[in-house]
Amino acid sequence: MQHVLRSPFGRIFNKVTRGKVLSPITSSFSTNSSVISSDFIVRCPYDDVVIPKTRFYDHVFQNFPKYGKKIALIDGVTGREYSYNEVQESVVNIASGLVRSGMQKGDVLCLVAPNSPQVCMTYFATVACGGIFSSCNSSYTVDELVYQFKNSGSKYLATTPALLPTVREAASKAGCVEKMIILGDDGGSGERNNMMSYHNLVKDSGSRFPDDLKVNSTEDIAILPYSSGTTGLPKGVMLTHYNVIANVCQVDHNKFINFRDQNHFNICVLPFYHIYALIIIFANNLYQGTTTLILPKFEPETFLKTIQDYRCTDAPMVPPLLIFMAQHPSVEKYDLTSLKCVMSAAAPLSAELCAAVKSRTSIEVIRQGYGMTELSPLSHYCPMDADNPGSVGVPVLNTICKVIDVETGEPLGPNCDGEVLVKGPQIMKGYLNNTKATADTINNDGWIHTGDIGYYDENGFFYVTDRLKELIKVKGLQVAPAELEALLLQHPLISDVAVIGVEDERSGELPRAFVVRSSDELSEQEVEDFVKGRVAEHKQLKGGVKFIEEIPKSASGKILRRLLRK
Repeated sequence: MQHVLRSPFGRIFNKVTRGKVLSPITSSFSTNSSVISSDFIVRCPYDDVVIPKTRFYDHVFQNFPKYGKKIALIDGVTGREYSYNEVQESVVNIASGLVRSGMQKGDVLCLVAPNSPQVCMTYFATVACGGIFSSCNSSYTVDELVYQFKNSGSKYLATTPALLPTVREAASKAGCVEKMIILGDDGGSGERNNMMSYHNLVKDSGSRFPDDLKVNSTEDIAILPYSSGTTGLPKGVMLTHYNVIANVCQVDHNKFINFRDQNHFNICVLPFYHIYALIIIFANNLYQGTTTLILPKFEPETFLKTIQDYRCTDAPMVPPLLIFMAQHPSVEKYDLTSLKCVMSAAAPLSAELCAAVKSRTSIEVIRQGYGMTELSPLSHYCPMDADNPGSVGVPVLNTICKVIDVETGEPLGPNCDGEVLVKGPQIMKGYLNNTKATADTINNDGWIHTGDIGYYDENGFFYVTDRLKELIKVKGLQVAPAELEALLLQHPLISDVAVIGVEDERSGELPRAFVVRSSDELSEQEVEDFVKGRVAEHKQLKGGVKFIEEIPKSASGKILRRLLRK
């Protein structure tokens, strides 16, 4: 519905609104002034904090001596517990071993492995000795791994014995890998050729640990996750030490994420290759001194039994997991009364789903966050004392946001849909070796275009309603249409193709291919099978295949995906 609205600042504008007349802006969360400025910039309702300019390892591990014998990590498969003292000793030893093996500042270590405490310690050891940590989905095919190994210039790999054949083939094809670390059981392999044993690394004396390593925190890269951004193939996201320290500091607030006031026990089943787990779960939990139990993957009965047996209190989740909690019959077979708080991110979460989960479980609080890999990753989170179902919250500390008209770029007032832009210290340095994509994403004034459509209300709470970017989100994981399109065009009977996401209750979205075929002999099943053998499961065409005569395109050749969605 179209409304002519007069904003609280006397300005008249004509935009699509949420269907209500705006009231004067008031906010119980405001500190010194309104959270919404006269030029429609929305800021965090809490005071800024100072972001330390130091090494990421030093910031996260600074309180470890105080935490001492408290349990930091638990292996959910073996039951093995690691105290904060043990984690620090292991990280120091592994980092020393990496330096001894020849790792230099700026070398990339790429991880291909399911979740485990060993993965967590390898992650921090890499960053501690000046290396750059990257990670891949452990279900990736050889070709997908080759792309990331080559693009990132990975010199080191870390993987498990079970994944070694696939990873070794990909490393051989990539041509840049010099050393491989084998996690898990040693099997007496020791050191041979370019293979290194995790068990040998963790037994290192620690004498080569670089205590005095100097980093330029605002320039030196600590983590290199891969993201498709708003469009295109996956790109290396350069996150500096300062970026990721900033995000840890930005949620370390008694209104956001505070595990210091009581005994919290987290369960993590979210994949370690996702920035959500890397920063919001592991870095934040270790910094705040809580206990985290790690599961390698989601298996319904194991997940529920672990919550029951360990009396877990907190669980970071994504919407598909919450759908499971709301609907799966096994949920009622276990005592989950210890679980009180859930954080949801990576995809939009409806108020209806929140209500369904709360009505079926003992979960009291489901708080939603919002961000993207390029934001290290969080830019918004719901405060503890807020009750705004469906909202992704307010800007986190040191962060400002605005919503702009997608056609004119004009900033919009409350309750008007537009593209969400963010500005803050957590914004990435840029995309690796891709200045054009960086410039397309971060404008000259330092605002990052999220590619998501949303609005904010009169109190500065944000709501994400749609996606401007082409990216498809399957269970919170990114799927780039361009990647699937390039793959499909390799089929000899496909002359043109376009891929979009279609809505799915359990997965959020699923990829669907619209195909122009050069022969009627080509079937939908053949197209699906062609993709199935070449990509990870979440990228497969589970949204189906549709044959059409022509792919709709603009005069410049850009695929008109909105027409396909109709």
